[in-house]
Amino acid sequence: MEKTPLLKAIVREHQGSIAAAKLRKEGKVPAIVYGHKEESLAIALDGHTLERVLHSGHRMLEVQTDKKKESVMFKDVQYDYLGKNIIHVDLIRVNIAEMIKVEVAIELKGTAKGASEGGIIQEHLDKIEIECKASNIPDSIVVSVKEMEIGDSLHAGDVKLPEGAKLITKPETLLAACSIVAAAKSAEELEEEQPTTPEVIGETKEDESESAEKEK
Repeated sequence: MEKTPLLKAIVREHQGSIAAAKLRKEGKVPAIVYGHKEESLAIALDGHTLERVLHSGHRMLEVQTDKKKESVMFKDVQYDYLGKNIIHVDLIRVNIAEMIKVEVAIELKGTAKGASEGGIIQEHLDKIEIECKASNIPDSIVVSVKEMEIGDSLHAGDVKLPEGAKLITKPETLLAACSIVAAAKSAEELEEEQPTTPEVIGETKEDESESAEKEK
């Protein structure tokens, strides 16, 4: 795994929406560090550096203030209403040696054997929850689907986990399946399948008119 990134932070002296808005104008992001039965710490991080760390896929990072350096994990990241700019981050303290529960992305790789017979891989779930050391959180788990044939399925219990990791997601949880998907029917085919309106046997309006004239 790559080296844990280090972010320098400043302790926030003032909190509240006005103070937070001022920080954002300066290119900083308000954040809170909590957990491990310690007092919560309000800090501010450089926005550009924070975005770079998030985009790199890191789960853990180290936060350095004037007083100390702490190992933390992203707990929650809040964006603005456009979903573009980070406006607040929640960070939870961790001990790199402790076991923690995290969700890890599943990456399906390869072309299934069933593809030669018209089968495709349908993904039902793209992540699983595992328990592992905080220092050994995988960015993702790669699973090969090359041997999957039509009718085969992949469950959480089939995934080979990193050494020392434990599966938390139920083993029978379906992740993917190889199956044949029926082709979409054309408008003409759908029209042909529509039942025709049965002909009503009886007098037409013209016949009814003629009968009325005869009765006069």
